Amino acid sequence: MKIFEKNDSGFVCRVCGHNVPALHYSSRDHCNKCLCSIHIDINPGDRANTCLGTLIPVDIETNNKKGYTIQYMCQKCGLKHNNKSAEDDKFSVILKVMNKTYDIKDYKN
Repeated sequence: MKIFEKNDSGFVCRVCGHNVPALHYSSRDHCNKCLCSIHIDINPGDRANTCLGTLIPVDIETNNKKGYTIQYMCQKCGLKHNNKSAEDDKFSVILKVMNKTYDIKDYKN
């Protein structure tokens, strides 16, 4: 059974309205400007989840080999989910999440 489906589509972020480009090296699954995502996958890239709540970044873990891992919480169902950051994620926002100064209201369009 295939667990990871590559899905590298660009999209318009429903939180901040940013036009998020495709990554061209992995599946794009969160906004590179506000770091928010949609609770849309059961397994990476499958787009099979019916929750569709907004995943907001609540913490960042660092790993010398893997880089930054964004910890999300769904505002609709409360599920916690981890995801690797992308190369083009806005570093100032990563720092805000790490320092617990991130506020989704700052990014809502």
